[in-house]
Amino acid sequence: MTDIQEPRRRGNPNWTKRSPDAAPMRDVSDSRARAEARAAQVREHMGEGPGEDKFYVDPNIIPDGWDYQWKRKELLGKPDPHYAVELRRNGWEAVPADRHPELMPPGWNGAIERDGMMLMERPQVLTEEARRAEYREARGAVIAKEQQLGATPKGHLSRDADPRVRPRINKSYEPMAIPADAEYIGN
Repeated sequence: MTDIQEPRRRGNPNWTKRSPDAAPMRDVSDSRARAEARAAQVREHMGEGPGEDKFYVDPNIIPDGWDYQWKRKELLGKPDPHYAVELRRNGWEAVPADRHPELMPPGWNGAIERDGMMLMERPQVLTEEARRAEYREARGAVIAKEQQLGATPKGHLSRDADPRVRPRINKSYEPMAIPADAEYIGN
């Protein structure tokens, strides 16, 4: 009988030998359990995917009596001190990351930021006052234009004299018909 030799291995011939001082090998089942736990943790924070709104803030985490809004931090990559002063004058302040650590990476210090935007807060009453003022301003602009449509310069026939020349203002919302042969002009 002939002796059968084992094939010669390439590389380090002592690759299977461990040093007695080496750290003990990790338990594979423990490693897998940790990996599965971490994957579950990441999935919980990942959201639904590409259609998810990265600026969404759960209304339940906003303190009572406060309003949160995303405001720009920079303009074309540069600080805009005039805008920052305007925000401050209107009551806006940055929301600190330590109040909502789940919205920023671990260890983050400072304000909550995303894609050049900063999460800011102010009392809800100020936001409601601002919305009412914006509504009054917008409504005033519409009323002024309606009055301009009905007015005629001095020395001309009044538009009230004949109902056929009186402007008709339609305040309903209706879908606009698009002709079938219309060309799309866009990007």
